[in-house]
Amino acid sequence: MTATPYVPPVTRATFRRSAIGAAVAAVLGLAVLVPAGLGMYGLFGVLGLALGVLNSYLTVRSVARFAADTPSKGQFSASVLGRLAVITVLAFVCALLFRPAGVAVFGGLVVFQFVGIVSSMLPLIKEIRQK
Repeated sequence: MTATPYVPPVTRATFRRSAIGAAVAAVLGLAVLVPAGLGMYGLFGVLGLALGVLNSYLTVRSVARFAADTPSKGQFSASVLGRLAVITVLAFVCALLFRPAGVAVFGGLVVFQFVGIVSSMLPLIKEIRQK
């Protein structure tokens, strides 16, 4: 069994903010879409948000492992591309099999990217304001 690689507190906090933001977006999306009769769009949007959170978690873990073990750049690149390929294939499968609502998976992924960017910017904005 290998030891868990060190993840800086700011990175853990950023991931936590992103996950909480995704959960809030999921609840708000469902609260709007279900009463409007678009529950399946809401469900697939939540799936997209969950895929975004999963990707973020795996990215943090992968980068921490890369920093601790220093595998080759090729191995690291392969893990990044593999993870993105799996998430993309899952999103396309949902979009194709569950048309038209399945396309909301991509909407959830987009919303998560926005939430992730905003949560990553917060520590930077705090630091800039302190100077």
